[in-house]
Amino acid sequence: MIINKWLQYSYNFLKKNEIKLYQLESVIMLSFVLKKSKSWIYGYSEKKINFTQLKILKKMLKRRVRGEPIAYILGFCEFWSLKIYVSHNVLIPRQDTEILVNVACKKINFKTQKILDLGTGSGIIALVIANRFNNLNITAVDFRKKILNIAKYNAKKLLINNITFLKSNWFSKLKNKKFDVIVSNPPYISYKEYFFFKKKLRFEPITSLVACNNGLANFHYIISESLKYLNNYGWLILEHGYKQSNTVQKILKKNYYRNITKYTDIQGYYRVICAQKILL
Repeated sequence: MIINKWLQYSYNFLKKNEIKLYQLESVIMLSFVLKKSKSWIYGYSEKKINFTQLKILKKMLKRRVRGEPIAYILGFCEFWSLKIYVSHNVLIPRQDTEILVNVACKKINFKTQKILDLGTGSGIIALVIANRFNNLNITAVDFRKKILNIAKYNAKKLLINNITFLKSNWFSKLKNKKFDVIVSNPPYISYKEYFFFKKKLRFEPITSLVACNNGLANFHYIISESLKYLNNYGWLILEHGYKQSNTVQKILKKNYYRNITKYTDIQGYYRVICAQKILL
């Protein structure tokens, strides 16, 4: 089968199975299997695809129509122009996390030295910050070794060496360390929400998605404990669910954080909040 015919077949197959970006994803999968650029594929659409390649593409299409995200099928995705490797042990970086990263970068100044990324997952938040500010000392923690191995692999591939990866359940192994900025995209989906969206989320690790207390348990813990690990005038920056903004703000106020600011996504929902520790 030639490239052009396979693309038409893939377009129709994915579209029929309600994959919104059916054209783009078809080209991405073909580019991955052929190890050729998208422009090459369009330029050489009469070239033949061999039997082995067709077999791989067929398996990829089957996985995609079952609802598996294309990032897991390929084993990587792009975020802030960085190629990030992912597996089913970590979440796929989402657009909302770009807001968190952007806020964190704006809070970094000439006095900033140490940053903590709580629940690093693929390492994406720490990696973007480290890539932009290679003079900073960044600590990235997660509670499972297999998760940290992915983050370490990403750092190695990107030639980033100013991140210390640490196996820790939130703050448990940090002892008396202090940081100028703490960032986190913790699990914040309630069990009720998870089972409602289970079909969409079933390929991603539940431990990275769901939290007790209607999705708020981690916010209560991180916000209260962060006071011990933040330097005075340091910033805590959190990603949260689109209905959780007011509640998270109340938890911050209850713990005497100041200069609380909320940030919206492109749809106008508050998705990120930052607050400052100020002890006079």
